[in-house]
Amino acid sequence: MRISKLFGKTQREVPAEAETVSHQLLLKAGMIYQVAAGVYSYLPLAWRVLKKIENIIRDEMDKAGGQELMLPVLQPIELWQETGRDRAFGKSLFTLIDRKERQLALGPTHEEVITGLVNRYVDSYRDLPILLYQIQTKFRDEPRPRGGLLRVREFSMKDLYSFDSDEEGLSQSYNKMLQAYENIYNRCGLVSILVEADSGAIGGKDSHEFMIFTETGEDETVHCPDCGYSANTDRAQSVKEKLAEEKPLPIEEVATPGVDTIKELANFLNIPQSRTLKAVFYAVDGKLIIAVIRGDIEVNEVKLKNILRCVELRLAREDEPEEAGLIAGSASPVGITGIQVIADESITSGANYVAGGNKPDTHIKNVNYPRDFEADIMADIAQAKAGEGCPKCGGILTSSHGIEVGHIFKLGTFLSKKLGAFFTDADGVSRPIVMGCYGIGLGRLLAAAIEQNHDDKGIIWPMSIAPYHIYLCSLYMENPEVAAAAENLYAKLESKGLEVLYDDRRESPGVKFNDADLLGIPIRVTISPRTLEKNSAEIKKRSEKKSQLVPLEGIADRLAGLVSSTQVGAKLAR
Repeated sequence: MRISKLFGKTQREVPAEAETVSHQLLLKAGMIYQVAAGVYSYLPLAWRVLKKIENIIRDEMDKAGGQELMLPVLQPIELWQETGRDRAFGKSLFTLIDRKERQLALGPTHEEVITGLVNRYVDSYRDLPILLYQIQTKFRDEPRPRGGLLRVREFSMKDLYSFDSDEEGLSQSYNKMLQAYENIYNRCGLVSILVEADSGAIGGKDSHEFMIFTETGEDETVHCPDCGYSANTDRAQSVKEKLAEEKPLPIEEVATPGVDTIKELANFLNIPQSRTLKAVFYAVDGKLIIAVIRGDIEVNEVKLKNILRCVELRLAREDEPEEAGLIAGSASPVGITGIQVIADESITSGANYVAGGNKPDTHIKNVNYPRDFEADIMADIAQAKAGEGCPKCGGILTSSHGIEVGHIFKLGTFLSKKLGAFFTDADGVSRPIVMGCYGIGLGRLLAAAIEQNHDDKGIIWPMSIAPYHIYLCSLYMENPEVAAAAENLYAKLESKGLEVLYDDRRESPGVKFNDADLLGIPIRVTISPRTLEKNSAEIKKRSEKKSQLVPLEGIADRLAGLVSSTQVGAKLAR
């Protein structure tokens, strides 16, 4: 491809609205164009990357025994209502009304549709196992699209679904996909780590995410250097600091004028925050609840939502506790009735906490559970963080930011039961099909590759997914010898099957070199009057600082070998 004919232009300035590195570089490189919030056009260079990622994914799915099909984007809303996931997805589910006043959903995922399809064609255990996948457009009405391609409302996704006769079969399918995903990231030249994850609106029991660590990542994971435990903070557990055991003392009121926060309370009484109880009000599907947790620990709202099995969970507005006769800033579960109390397990150790007095400017000392209040639900609703103990080995947890580049779920039978997807086993007994689902967002993977492979000059594409293998840079095209040599080499390289982006513009060397670095093509080959004096061309890898002069004689074969030798990607961390 000649750059003079390439659709799309590089930009010199970083767009003000772009926050993440990948978003900035994709816009600067002229690879994507924003049509609306969270909706992007892929220009030719980015589209070539996306297709290469797609081909790698398709190849690994096929090798694992997957069969590709295509499912519709438009789905009857009744399917979602039947499983209850219309409420779980909530406002993220795009819906529309057709001309016959029927409501349809734009699929954010395809569990319902494919379960119905499998139900139609699977009768016996002999028909199982099955692995079915597609690469299809998905729609999710994200409340805050951000990060360029990292969080969008329309995106391309590979989703595979496994159907087995029992849990053992599901585990085998799950492990097949885990290995296939490792192969995908390896072939894409990415270093990733497997972490435990929350299932979210997809549902199911066990799930794992594949994360790529980067400072700009919106997800946080905690991991243990000693035993390898890793989990998304939505799911992670930890061992909290244990408090010294004390003899319970009588409750005592204390005046705390102007004290509304845990930090203010701890400073006012000269005690650590761990000796306080924090009461947090939430609106849960329209009802007010109170979450109680130790003062030095934050509530994990994902865990809380999962425990309550609710559709909507949000922090209560300031007026909502007041309407219920409660005092925000001085509230506690002591003496409260008529409101559900969910308590974190952290309150069961230690004694003589300080909690709200349920009246203005007042707190109470020596609050003890269960002597002074009861909890309707006692569970782990705590946010794990670095510095706390590992739940597996007791080591010290660390944390990292990253980007989710894949998510796999053990769905079990909850969808097959709801949708009537049963099979007859060897004993003639009707049983629900055991399911799993496995997703990779292609655009997100593209963006994550940039987040992990860039420098201050631009993108550094791994060879396997680069839009082109070679950037052929001819300097001083007005020189007939340069133009002729560049054209000759361009033809030779293409005849070898190499993908070449040929910069045939009459631009200055600075402009051409800057664009070469920005676009991130793995190998730059430069022809100039200086190199032709030695009948050579300059070869430079984008990932390296040094260049070398190579004779034009045999250079095409040399470059073909160089491209081939750099196709191997990075290994996945486990």
